Amino acid sequence: MIRVLLADDHRMLREGLRRSLEELGEFDVVGEAADGEEAVRLAESLRPDVVVMDVSMPVLDGIEATRTIRQQVADVPVVMLTMHGDQDVIVRAIRAGASGYLVKDCSTDEVAKALKMVAKGETALSAELASSMLQEVQRLEQQRTVPAEESLITKREEEVLQLIADGASTTEVAEKLYISVKTVKNHLASIYHKLDSRDRTQAVLRAVRMGIVRLD
Repeated sequence: MIRVLLADDHRMLREGLRRSLEELGEFDVVGEAADGEEAVRLAESLRPDVVVMDVSMPVLDGIEATRTIRQQVADVPVVMLTMHGDQDVIVRAIRAGASGYLVKDCSTDEVAKALKMVAKGETALSAELASSMLQEVQRLEQQRTVPAEESLITKREEEVLQLIADGASTTEVAEKLYISVKTVKNHLASIYHKLDSRDRTQAVLRAVRMGIVRLD
């Protein structure tokens, strides 16, 4: 069972999402928060496997709450589930430490898939949002590109990171490169260190800025 904390100021939405997730039989909603401050407090006390966080909330907004959670309980990942699809909001959420970003018109199955990925340490982003967000990052950072030949990472690490940028999971990367999942994780750990990143999303964003990987 994946232990989930729901943070949204709309009670009906929380109740509906709780029912939908628990009906799947794979999730246990261990707590609900009506504002960002309460979300931080419950994340610290309950230590859920993943937090589902709205952006617009009273007392403390979802992005600041996410940043605080990632600072105080770094092992608790956050998935943003919101009506906001604006590029700047997405980038701010990712920079705050969010491991996933979904819009509220997505299906329960999409939410469930995202929570499972994030609980395993992966990143979940709606395809259309990923494209939008990464295009914006490219636009903002294109003036600071670094030639690929000056890359800090090895050729194999570049291959791993390119597949991650293309949306592949850790298992899929291992299968495509004919290496073990453990080896992929070791490469990712090395990439995070070299690119001064805390997770794969930050690593991809930095690699795009440096011109190490491309976005199709």
